[in-house]
Amino acid sequence: MAQVLEFKLPDLGEGLTEAEIVRWLVEVGEVVAVDQPVVEVETAKAMVEVPCPYGGVVTARFGEEGSELPVGAPLLTVAVGEQAAPGGPERDPGTGGAEAARAETTKAAATGAEQPKAEGSGNVLVGYGTSEAPARRRRVRPVRPEPAAPQAGAAANGRPVRTAEPEGPVPVISPLVRRLARQNDVDLRELTGSGPDGLILRADVEYALRAATARGGRTAVQPGVADQGPSAPRAGSPVSSAPRPGGIRTPLKGVRGAVADKLSRSRREIPDATCWVDADATELMRARTAMNASGGPRISLVALLARICTAALARFPELNSTVDTQAREVVQLDHVHLGFAAQTDRGLVVPVVRDAHARDAEGLTAEFARLTEAARAGRLTPGELTGGTFTLNNYGVFGVDGSTPIINHPEAAMLGVGRIVPKPWVYEGELAVRQVVQLSLTFDHRVCDGGTAGGFLRYVADCVEQPAVLLRTL
Repeated sequence: MAQVLEFKLPDLGEGLTEAEIVRWLVEVGEVVAVDQPVVEVETAKAMVEVPCPYGGVVTARFGEEGSELPVGAPLLTVAVGEQAAPGGPERDPGTGGAEAARAETTKAAATGAEQPKAEGSGNVLVGYGTSEAPARRRRVRPVRPEPAAPQAGAAANGRPVRTAEPEGPVPVISPLVRRLARQNDVDLRELTGSGPDGLILRADVEYALRAATARGGRTAVQPGVADQGPSAPRAGSPVSSAPRPGGIRTPLKGVRGAVADKLSRSRREIPDATCWVDADATELMRARTAMNASGGPRISLVALLARICTAALARFPELNSTVDTQAREVVQLDHVHLGFAAQTDRGLVVPVVRDAHARDAEGLTAEFARLTEAARAGRLTPGELTGGTFTLNNYGVFGVDGSTPIINHPEAAMLGVGRIVPKPWVYEGELAVRQVVQLSLTFDHRVCDGGTAGGFLRYVADCVEQPAVLLRTL
C-alpha cells in the first residue's frame, strides 16, 4: 500500500529561518527519485536547489513561486510504496490537493500503518543530497490543452495577445528576472535581450516596465502583489488617502535584504574610521607579468593583493578580530578567512576563501575564480558566504579611484583597492609616469588605534611598491 510522506522545508543552516520559492522543479503527479532536486529556493545567503529524501509520486506542493515559507513548513508530499505509479490519479496542486495529502498522512499515522523506509538518509544537505546522487530524471510535464485562437486585434490588460507560442524556453539570465517579468505581466518573448547571444537581463525587463509606464500602459506592480486595479486596496492594508509615488518597487528581501540589514547593523554598531594612501603599483604589475610569462597557471592581481593582505594580517593580527559585545572582549582570530566583494545580478555578495593565509598565489587565484563563477551563477552555498574574518574589496573594477568601505559585520576591517592608472609620480627624485593605486582601510576603532591601522596600510603599500618586501615574510 502506498503511503504519503510529507517533506518539510529543511533547516538550510547558518541561522536561516525562511526561504522564498523561486522555481518548482517538479509537477504534481511526477515521479521523483531519492535526492532529486524538487524546488529552487532563495535564502538570505544564496539560491539553492533542495533535494527530496523520498522517492515516489508527488501528490501535492505547498506554496506558489515567489512566496516565502518558514523552515519546518510543509514543502510537498510524496506517495511512496508499491502502488505509487506515474499513471495514478493526479492531485490538484492547490488547497484541495494539499488537504487531501495531509488527510492521507494523518490517516496512515492513526491506523498505525508502517511508513515505508526511504532509501536516502533523510538529512537534506542543500547542494549535496542525502546519498549518492542518482542520475537526474527527465522532467515529465502534464499535457496541457491548446489555447483557443484569439480574435484578431484582441488584447488583454492593454497588451497584445500572442497567437502562437514558439517552442523552447526564452533565454533569461536568472529565475529572479523571469519572476520579475511574470509578476509585472511582461512578455519575455517580446523583448530583445542585451546580454550575450540575446540573453535577457534584469535591466531589459526594467526598461520594458519603464517604457510601458511612459506610454500610459500598465503600471509596474510590487512583486508578489496581484494587480487589483487602481481602486482596489491590498487585503489587510490600511486605506490611505495619500497617493503612492510611482516607479518600480523592489522589496528588500533575499540577498538584497540581507545585505541591507548587515550594512545597517555595521553602521549602527561599529565605530569605524578610514585611512588611505596612494601607492606606486608599477613593480607589482611587472612582477605579475613576469610570473605569468613563466608558463605556469596565470596569477590574478586580486590573488597577489590577497597574499599581501594575509602577510599584513600576520604582522598586525589585531585587524583579524571580532568584538564580543556581550562579554566586552576583542576576540583575535587565528585563521584568516578572506572575504571578497563580488557584484552579481542578484546583488552584492561576499564569498569567503577559507584559510587564505595557508594558500599561495596560484591557489588563491583558483579559489577566487571558482567562487566568482559560483556567485554569478547563484550556486554559492550558505557556508561559502559566511565566516569571513577580513574582507578585500576591489572596487577599482568599476573604474573608481577611492572609496570608504563599510565593514562586513562582524569583522573588524576591510581593505579597499581602487583602479590602477598611469599618473605623474616622483620616482627616484624625478617626475615620471607610474601605475598608481589608492588603498583605503576602514577599521573598527574598538580593536585597535590609528597607529596599528596605519602600520597595516603602510605595510600593504610597501609590498605593492616593492613586492620583494613580501619575500621577507614567506
